[in-house]
Amino acid sequence: MSPALAGDAARRRFAASRVARLATVSASGVPHLVPCTFALDGDSIYVAVDHKPKTTTNLKRLRNIAANPHVAVLADYYDDDWALLWWVRADGVAAVLDEPAAMSRPVLLLAEKYSQYADQPPAGPVIAISVTAWSGWSAS
Repeated sequence: MSPALAGDAARRRFAASRVARLATVSASGVPHLVPCTFALDGDSIYVAVDHKPKTTTNLKRLRNIAANPHVAVLADYYDDDWALLWWVRADGVAAVLDEPAAMSRPVLLLAEKYSQYADQPPAGPVIAISVTAWSGWSAS
């Protein structure tokens, strides 16, 4: 049987990932999934709305969080050597930060992780996720 990942082991693998997927749910129960960059600080995950081109600033993920703050964030690793596979999911409650003082630390953490943000910090808003549960799986 393959080992489950939880707690510190799950958090370490998640933190080392470069990209994750943010899952939100609309008020009518429709799921929405987007890839995202993120920073982890203990049991808090930060995802910023950045300068990459978007069709609108009225983002579905932000509207969904306003309607239903329960989210999941998934990071994983794939390799053709299936003994190396793993995934980690963080379940939590999200809030949208749009005040400069509240966004300053998350933006700093994101800039430390991604050089692109060091050159052009995200203007926000920032999604702050309080993780309530870590779960995962590893092939080895």
